[in-house]
Amino acid sequence: MKDIIKTGLVLLIVSLVAALALGMTNEVTKDKIAEQRFLANELAKKEVLSIAAVFEDITGENLEMLKDKFQPITEAYLGKDANGDVIGYVFKSTPTGFGGNIEVVTGIDVDGNVTGLRVGSHNETPGLGAKAKDEAFFGQYAGKSAASEIGTSKTSATGNDIQAITGATISSVAISNGANVSIEAFNWIIENGGIGN
Repeated sequence: MKDIIKTGLVLLIVSLVAALALGMTNEVTKDKIAEQRFLANELAKKEVLSIAAVFEDITGENLEMLKDKFQPITEAYLGKDANGDVIGYVFKSTPTGFGGNIEVVTGIDVDGNVTGLRVGSHNETPGLGAKAKDEAFFGQYAGKSAASEIGTSKTSATGNDIQAITGATISSVAISNGANVSIEAFNWIIENGGIGN
């Protein structure tokens, strides 16, 4: 009986020390992690709408309306030139792929052209769906028209389609879904005279 109590106390102490160490590590690193996420987000916005000088968050009721109306959009930004004129929009969406949610950042200029797409965090299969982060895949979206939906082809892409990643059709379709919900939101904004904060 003494051995059981002794073993239980040792396990309790080890668990408490491990929990304390994890808590301290989290406290020390959380600001750095948040900073890295912010920088990655800023870089993605600039990569998908490179013509913008600055980005302004769409917030409040406007963002909530976009999130409700165009799921799975989670964030939206106005891209502005040096004079403060809106020259495009950036949308972040989280469509569901093979391994869960995929973070998709899509840029669209006011002329209705997709200016770029980037894939952020995801849990897609390495060597298959994870190839969505390769320029050979995401580069296909730049220049596509926001006048119609972007399709995903398993064989050969034509018109407003992109070529799916071989062996990762589910991931490819999910990313196109993210681009397409961004296109829907963009068209709604344009049809309704713009959006501000």
